[in-house]
Amino acid sequence: MTMYANDDIRSRLATTTPPSASAVDPGTPVKPSQWIAFHDVEPTETSPAGGRTWIARAANLVIAYSDARAGDRLARTGQPDEYAVLLYSDSAALRITAGATDVTVDEEAFVVVPPGDSEIEVLADGPVIRLFSTRAEDLLQQASNADAYAEPDERAAPLVPWPDPVGGFALRVYRLADTPIAEGRFGRIFRTTNLMVNFLAEEPAPRDAHKLSPHFHDDFEQISFGVKGRFRHHIRYPWGPDSATWREDEHAEIGTPSICIIPPPTVHTTQGVGEHQQLLDIFAPPRVDFSASGWVLNADDYPAA
Repeated sequence: MTMYANDDIRSRLATTTPPSASAVDPGTPVKPSQWIAFHDVEPTETSPAGGRTWIARAANLVIAYSDARAGDRLARTGQPDEYAVLLYSDSAALRITAGATDVTVDEEAFVVVPPGDSEIEVLADGPVIRLFSTRAEDLLQQASNADAYAEPDERAAPLVPWPDPVGGFALRVYRLADTPIAEGRFGRIFRTTNLMVNFLAEEPAPRDAHKLSPHFHDDFEQISFGVKGRFRHHIRYPWGPDSATWREDEHAEIGTPSICIIPPPTVHTTQGVGEHQQLLDIFAPPRVDFSASGWVLNADDYPAA
């Protein structure tokens, strides 16, 4: 059953119950949400030039957010699988090298970096966002919220890689200017073999409180990454048979840069409350429903599972 209003394009998504969700016992605990405002906590590491990096994790994902300085170099050696670099309008300009290939990116873009050795050279001060799967064990161990996953989330489907990209793994740049927001398509969605990102539009005004979109996901987390403005996340927990595990609804505000990790199968919606805001939604593994909708902009390079 869809929870979206008829005028929400997501009301057209196919509604199927994944096998992993139907196999979960109703008494299985629901993980609490997590709220991380990066500037409110100590960074994981600081570069010689003063760039600061925060590392956090989700069930199948590692997020590295950097307030980088020009000259910083973010290197990966023997990276086991591909990772993504997200550039929005305030991001630092970057030179990214993987193997014998390098590219300079100084605009909004979704960049996929192949497995193996790679380096990101920061060309100007600004934010850098990198997304890794949990196969990046060195980063996983540095996550500030690692204790939240000391016990795995039994309601979240495990990470199973999707098919390899057409033509093999390569450094790929998808510039958002080539795919503007369009009527009949939800945001700007890209995927890799291990994750999916939706670049939602920058909003120049608060979201209408009478036009929210509460919904739930059976078996995957949603990581809502606020990059501009302020947001109020609304989360409602389902009741299981043990009333001692019931949780109160959450309606809290958070600034940016920040992430809210929303566990399955909570009902949730997010409301921009600032004068100008932007949200990036992240999922790992990629969503089947978004993929089946025809909304994935790099689907020709990345076959669906």
